[in-house]
Parts: sequence; C-alpha cells; structure tokens
Amino acid sequence: MEQATATIVKPLPDHLFRLHGASAEMRWEAMSGQGYHTPIDRFFVRNHTSTPLIDATTWRLRLHGAGIRWPREFGYDDLRAMPSRTYDLAIECAGNGRRFYGTQQHEAAPGTQWGLGAIGVARWRGVPLKHLLKQVGVRPEAVDVLPTGLDEPFEDYGHVRRPLPIGKAMDDVLVAYEMNGEPLPPDHGFPVRLVVPGWVGIASIKWLGDIEVSTTKLFTPWNTVFYADVTTQPVKSAFELAWNAALPITGPHILHGRSWSGRGRIVRVEVSFDGGFSWRAAEHHGHHLVSAWLPWHISWAPRHVGRYVLMARATDETGATQPLMTPRHPFGYHFDAVVQHPIHVVHG
Repeated sequence: MEQATATIVKPLPDHLFRLHGASAEMRWEAMSGQGYHTPIDRFFVRNHTSTPLIDATTWRLRLHGAGIRWPREFGYDDLRAMPSRTYDLAIECAGNGRRFYGTQQHEAAPGTQWGLGAIGVARWRGVPLKHLLKQVGVRPEAVDVLPTGLDEPFEDYGHVRRPLPIGKAMDDVLVAYEMNGEPLPPDHGFPVRLVVPGWVGIASIKWLGDIEVSTTKLFTPWNTVFYADVTTQPVKSAFELAWNAALPITGPHILHGRSWSGRGRIVRVEVSFDGGFSWRAAEHHGHHLVSAWLPWHISWAPRHVGRYVLMARATDETGATQPLMTPRHPFGYHFDAVVQHPIHVVHG
C-alpha cells in the first residue's frame, strides 16, 4: 500500500515510511541489507509546509548583507562549474527520538512524535560555502550567515531561515546540488541546499535562495521560538529491525545497527539483551566517518521464546556515552538515551 500526501513529491510506501503530517519518517527495517548510504527512496523528509517545484534555469542564489563587499547572484550552472567537494554526511532532525520521552520516560514532549527514523546519511556533492563567501568578499567584522529557503512561508513566521555563526559557515558547510550521485530530488532541496555537518537538521536549509551575511547577531523564529538552544547532535543508536519484530528461535542471529554522533567518531558500541544488566561489545567494519554513522553487528542466540528488549549504546570520541535516561527537553529535542527496542522470539 502506498500512502499519499500533498506536501511530499516522492512515493511514500508504508513499508518504508511512517507519515507525520507534512513529514515522513524512515522505518529502520528499510535500512536492512542496504549499503552505507540511505537510498533516496527511503531518506526521511521533514517539511514545514510543502515541497516546492523550482525551475533551475531561472533559480538564483543571492548573497548580500553588511558583512560582504560585493553582493552577487549565482545561477545553478555557476555553482556546478565551481570546484566541488563530496562528503558522506548525516542529516538528522533535532526531534529525532522525541516519542521516547513519552513512551519510555513517561514525560511526553510536544511536536512530531519521531521514532529514530528522522536521520539519513547521503553522499553530498556541492560547493563549500566558504568558497562562495570568499567570492563575495567576507568582511572581517562579519558575525552571522543567514540562509533562507524558498518553500512557502510557515504560518506567520515567514520563510524557514536559521543563522549560522561565521566560523561554522567558513568551516565545513556545503552548498549541495547532488545527493547519492544524482541531482537533489525536490523533497531534499532541489536545486540547492545547505548541508551542515554535525548540526541539527534545521540548519541544513533546503531550497536555498538567499544568504545574508551580517555584522551583528541575527535572530529568527528558528533560533528563538524554535530550536533556540540546539546545535550539535548527541549520540544515538538504532537497530535495523522493525519495532516488535518477530525472530525465530533457531539461531544464532546476526543483528545489525548503526550509531552516530554530531560530536565525532563513534569509538564503541555495546548491546544488551537483558534489560541493561550485561553488555557485549558489537563488532564493526567499513566506514568510520566523523559526521556520518558507524554500522555494526552482533551475534545473538536466544535461549527461549518470548518477549525481549534489545538495547544498544554508543560512545563517541569525546567520551560521550548514551545514558539510560536523559533529562526531558521542553520541546523534545536531543533524545539520546538508550532506546528499548522490543522484539519477539518465536518458534521457527
């Protein structure tokens, strides 16, 4: 069965997505057997309004503001002709895991009740934002960079826009026009979007059309009313299994999952099958990237049928480890506690 929404362009089959109004959450079982990157057909979608359809031939990216010397507009072909960079990076909604504040900690938080599927890792290609900023002559007194999207205004708050400090903008931010080797699909920001490594997804503005560089601190609804105190993403882990999956007792099973952190590399993943009483180290190989995720696996031979709770916790290179509980955020952001994933072991 395929679900439909007026706000998202791509198909949303219910075996790949859970719908949340104008947004679509990836089902983690959809990553089972996939490669390192999230395929575009199952990459989550977070929209404030609806996906716009933009003509790249008339689209322009305007750079302006008191923080630059030479205001300028760039066309789509201008960007594609510039020196490009390709990065494997994660984009994750700040509210990823929000529903577990309620279901697991009994302190529900308002907002979209995401499970863990509001994240995806893609291979992004584009122009470093610092290259564009150098083209327009960033002044030494520049403070903030304000990217604005071209989707419809959100309620009375205007176009989606969230400032970045000049230091971050001149560091590792990408103005991306390709995703997994293809032009950006409409739902993921065509013709051009920002990709801001390690930061909450709201910073990675889609359908980019305007960049202001200021000499004073900038404030918008997206860093005051919403997302006021969130930047770098915390550590999280997920199993590539359906919620309440049924596994035959005939084993052993090789369970797969992925862990990630906006702060740096994942250095350790541990798994518990007994409610956190004991933990075993998971194995991992392949990609081990700072701003993306670490795939891992572990062998498990259940001894009896019945209900089990799987738990995975990761530690990143800063020493941050997922806790068993995390303090409630009033808007439900940054849920980083170990998620209790229920499964059933059944007769084969």
